[in-house]
This record gives sequence, structure tokens and C-alpha cells, in this order.
Amino acid sequence: MPLGEAAARSSAPSEPARLGVRLFVEGRCEGTSAFAFRAAHALLDALGRSGSLQGAAERLSISYRSAWGQLDALEQALGRPVVVKTKGHGTDLTAFGTALLALLAASQTRLAPALAAEELALTDGLRRLLEPADARIRLAASHDPLLLEAIEARRDIDLMVAGSLDALARLRDGTVDAAGFHYGSDGPPPPPFDVVFANHDLTVVPLFRREQGLMLAAGNPLKLETIADVAARQARFVNRQRGAGTRIWFERLCAEAGLAPEAIIGHHTEEFTHQAVAALIATGAADVGMGTRAVAERFSLAYRPLGWENYFLAARTSLSAARLASFYEDLRGRARGASGYAPPRGDP
Repeated sequence: MPLGEAAARSSAPSEPARLGVRLFVEGRCEGTSAFAFRAAHALLDALGRSGSLQGAAERLSISYRSAWGQLDALEQALGRPVVVKTKGHGTDLTAFGTALLALLAASQTRLAPALAAEELALTDGLRRLLEPADARIRLAASHDPLLLEAIEARRDIDLMVAGSLDALARLRDGTVDAAGFHYGSDGPPPPPFDVVFANHDLTVVPLFRREQGLMLAAGNPLKLETIADVAARQARFVNRQRGAGTRIWFERLCAEAGLAPEAIIGHHTEEFTHQAVAALIATGAADVGMGTRAVAERFSLAYRPLGWENYFLAARTSLSAARLASFYEDLRGRARGASGYAPPRGDP
């Protein structure tokens, strides 16, 4: 499910849900034939995963005829085939279709934080008119695919994707009820994260551990192993936005290597999610960036681990722990079975 839809989900069942209201922002591409941005991305992604149009239709819970109609509209609009049918082997994306999927994925992940914020604002406004203010949990959190999966399975959390420091700022000013954040590598929290753990008005809980590393072009053609290699070989780096936990970790690694971030080509190039960084590398627009092992594997990138970190949730003490208990347990269960993830230390 797209991130924007996750932001628009309602609790069990809210007044907007009973009225059948779903608020989200949709983009369209106009050509010889028009097609919806998200629908095209979802269709190509499902085709790439299933290897058949029938399988893609089943993944999207639409009819084969509808899937074929969407595909035809897409190809008519672009004037190029995006799939090729092979007898006995199903339907595969053409080279153009594969490149288009990567381009749509990159655009979708860049737009996701802004769209999610706008959709959350729309949904908040409607909810204030129709249901009690405390019916849902408002969460701002640093981007993580495992976290998104867990939230998509729930109906009581509104998510706004934000960098770690931005998420904590929103918690501090009362915009949200909880904030997900990380600061990179094991060990005591560095400033300014240390004040979060000392704040008696907040409860801070480790949700899971995850591995981060260098995401690299398939085959690692530049033979990059460390941050120092990135500078020495003038590789094109994709950074995260200011305030992101991954960027803070990257800058700390630069300092440990005796490098100024300015020594890295592309350190001013900013993306808001791990997927957006990976998509740029996969399409050849960049050589390297920091991200999780799971995202690197999703985009078939080479990967060199840099270390493990804890991902935390800070919540107001006024927020009932019982409301979050099942969320914590679900996330830790998912972390046990996901590549590059683990439950917090001490968890069975």
C-alpha cells in the first residue's frame, strides 16, 4: 500500500471510515492516453514481482481485464512497450519498463513525505470534525520499511515521515504523540539525542535493531569499502536530508575518518528515504549512499555494512502504554525474520 494510503487509514472504525471517506493526493500523467502515477507504479512493481499479468492482477486485487487496460493505457501514453510476453515464461518488463519502474519508484519515494504530510493534515482536519481528538495516535518517524509495514497493518496510527530530529521536534511542540528516531551505531546517545532519554515527560523504548551500510551499484564497480574510499575514488554520494539520523551517522563517520563532508562529491544531494537513495544508485544517477541492508537487497544493490543501530520510539507519558504494547510486539516479531534487522538486545 502506498505511504499516502497508510497516512489516511482510520481507527476501528472511525467516523470517516464509516462514511467511506478516504483522503489522498493522486498524480496523473497526460500523453496520448492518460495514466495515474500511483497506479502505474503499483502495476509495474506487481509485474516485476510476479512475472505475469495475471499474477500482477491478483496482487492488486483487480481483474485481468482491468490490469490489461491499465497496461495498454500506459503504453499508449508513452508510445513504448513496457512489457514483453514470452510463451511459457509469462510477462516480463522490458528494459524500458524496468528503467521506468525505477524512475517511478524514485519519484514516489521523494514525494512520499510531502504527500503523507498533506494527507495527514487533510485527514486530521476531517477527523476533528467527525470523531474524538484522542481516537488515533499521531506518529512522526524516521523512514524505515519495517516500520511502514507494521503501521500499514494497523488502523489506529497516523504516520508522518520525517527525519529523526524533525520527528522529535514535532513531538516537542505537540504536533504528534510519539516520534520514531535513531542516531546511528550502538553506544550512548550523542547530543542532541541525549536530552530525549533524560526527559521525564517521555517514555523511550527501543523498537528494533537494524544494520546500515554503504549501498553501491551492483557488483561494486568502484570497489568501495569505506567512507574514505568514497572520497578517494571521487564516487558520487547521495546524502539524506539535514536532521536525518542516517545523515548524522554519516557525518560522524566522516569525522572519524578525518574527512570533512565537503570532501565527498554529492554530499549536498539530499533524499528523504532509503528507497529514494537506492533508486538513484540503481538508475546510475549516483554511485553510493547509506541505507539499510533490506533496501539494498530490494534494489539488487551491492552492500558493505557499517554497523548496527537501535531504532527508538519516544512517546508522551500521558499516552497509555497499553495502546502501544501490541505495536511493539509486532515490530519485534517482524525484526526477528527480516534481513538486516534484529529485536532489541535482551529480547527473547
